[in-house]
Amino acid sequence: MQNKLIRVFDIFFSLIALVGLLPLFIPIIIILRFTGEHEIFFLQERVGKDGKMFKLIKFATMLKDSPNIGTGTVTVKDDPRILPFGRILRKTKINELPQLFNVLKGDMSFVGPRPQTIRCFNAFPEYLQKEIIKVKPGLSGIGSIVFRNEEELLDSAVGNRVEFYDKVIAPYKGELEKWFVNNRSIKNYFLLIFVTIWVVLFPMSNLHWKLFKDLPKIPDDLIGFLKLT
Repeated sequence: MQNKLIRVFDIFFSLIALVGLLPLFIPIIIILRFTGEHEIFFLQERVGKDGKMFKLIKFATMLKDSPNIGTGTVTVKDDPRILPFGRILRKTKINELPQLFNVLKGDMSFVGPRPQTIRCFNAFPEYLQKEIIKVKPGLSGIGSIVFRNEEELLDSAVGNRVEFYDKVIAPYKGELEKWFVNNRSIKNYFLLIFVTIWVVLFPMSNLHWKLFKDLPKIPDDLIGFLKLT
């Protein structure tokens, strides 16, 4: 019953959002068509429920061959692969909005674990991988909220950024996603939507730590950064 209710809410909210965002989408599509590499959407294979792959839809913000350049599917702050207009879209998170089509289609939910590329998914410990794929990935979720400034965190890392992602960020992000799977409910569905909107409006807010007091303990390597967000 819970899954059916969440699906009804997903369809309703995604339809409302897509209609409401149409005036925003049209100028963005025009700008992307005539700037950068003239690509409007970026489609990328991501890991979905039960490990099935699906094509995630975003507005194009990077060079077309970016997954094969530099840090691959790991994006860092001031990444040279990001196009000028793409920086604006990424800063405001507008580049993520076409994923509403993924929600409407049923590949994703409004709330869930962040859908990962195979490379980043494999950075999770195996026992966490098995938990994460029990539910649909989400447009937002506790992992997305806690690590909303992930690019800045990677930029501040000492040494190899990809190694820091694999050994420090990914394990904790996986624990957060596991927490969501174990605490998935209609209540948390709406709470996480609310917190997502809240932290967009107030980026320095730490409301999520106050609302969800039983989140996994922050590792020592991350505590300084995450407590500031």
